[in-house]
Amino acid sequence: MNTDYISNRTKNLAESATLKMTQKSRELKAQGHDVIALSIGEPDFDTPSNVKEAAKKAIDENYTHYTPVAGYPELRKAVVQKLKRDNDLDYTPEQVVISNGAKQSIANVMYAILNPGDEVIIPSPYWVSYPAMVSLAGGNIVEVKTGIETDFKFTAEQFEAAITDKTKAIIFSSPCNPTGSIYTYEELEAIAKVLEKNPQIFVISDEIYELINFKGKHESMAQFDAIKDQVITINGVSKGFAMTGWRIGYIAAPLAVAKACDKLQGQYTSGASSIAQMATIEALLTSPTKSEELKNMIKTFNERRDLVVGLLKEIPGIKTNTPDGAFYVFPEVNSYFGKKFENYTINNASDLCMYILETEYVGLVPGDAFGSDECIRISYATSNEILKEAIVRVKRALSKLQ
Repeated sequence: MNTDYISNRTKNLAESATLKMTQKSRELKAQGHDVIALSIGEPDFDTPSNVKEAAKKAIDENYTHYTPVAGYPELRKAVVQKLKRDNDLDYTPEQVVISNGAKQSIANVMYAILNPGDEVIIPSPYWVSYPAMVSLAGGNIVEVKTGIETDFKFTAEQFEAAITDKTKAIIFSSPCNPTGSIYTYEELEAIAKVLEKNPQIFVISDEIYELINFKGKHESMAQFDAIKDQVITINGVSKGFAMTGWRIGYIAAPLAVAKACDKLQGQYTSGASSIAQMATIEALLTSPTKSEELKNMIKTFNERRDLVVGLLKEIPGIKTNTPDGAFYVFPEVNSYFGKKFENYTINNASDLCMYILETEYVGLVPGDAFGSDECIRISYATSNEILKEAIVRVKRALSKLQ
């Protein structure tokens, strides 16, 4: 087909690197290769049994019709209760909008607040879709670089230095995808003080990995009263409740932003799945401290983190820190740039990931997709046995490079 028919907006849009590597891994697997895919951000656990039962009950009770655009009132109330119980945040149901995954929640916000030319500050490494969403909404991206020496966390000073008269928002995640880094209360407080001096700037706080936290208490950006009207909290059930396929995310935001997102969503997707919403009510009303399934998942991820970090530290030329949450490690691999093996020349992280995938059949994601070319992302959302085998293969592939 003649690609002239495709819009420039779409042609200029970068493909999601995580989904691209996952698709390449699936293709090699279909060809008969023993592929280990550590490229996708999905818990390898099943949805908790009580949540699945709630979905079955919803079907039996005929929750199969159109839903309110912003979500069932019962679910919005459940979000409010969860935010009070777990985060000590006060919201009303009218400030909550339920969407088809946290990804749509973020896209809604970008379209709701950005005008052409507005700037959004994005600390890197960042989740792959943040820049694309800003661009699609007509905004401009201002990157703030961080590195492994600071656990990939930006500072309040870096934030303040990046602000211009066009700055409309800053977006970041904690726990972070791709680094697993978690911001402390003191770090967020310093960022809040910068926001307090700049009341025209929103902070979009992506907290989708909230429950996968090995440090203890999760700190929410909206806890600082002086800036609460500037905070848009993003969350959902995909990661912490192993509900990726259910596609439920939400925002808690200033009322004007929530109403704008409701208005937008009403024009292009309407309300999220009725059955998934009813299951999410059950998930959110379950206290994380009382769910043995959730506690077991977090314990398992913590153990896997220690395993992978330990194994990576045994590989010459790889530099890694110890992430505090999520289920990723983001090691520096640039010591291998410029090296070769047979027909492969490693110029960057993308070359390295493709080399490892095609020679040892381990799927990883290059760091340039996250704004950090010197690194790669490794997901440890799989069993210890598979992780051990994957690192053995990675080590073998790297040892061949000269």
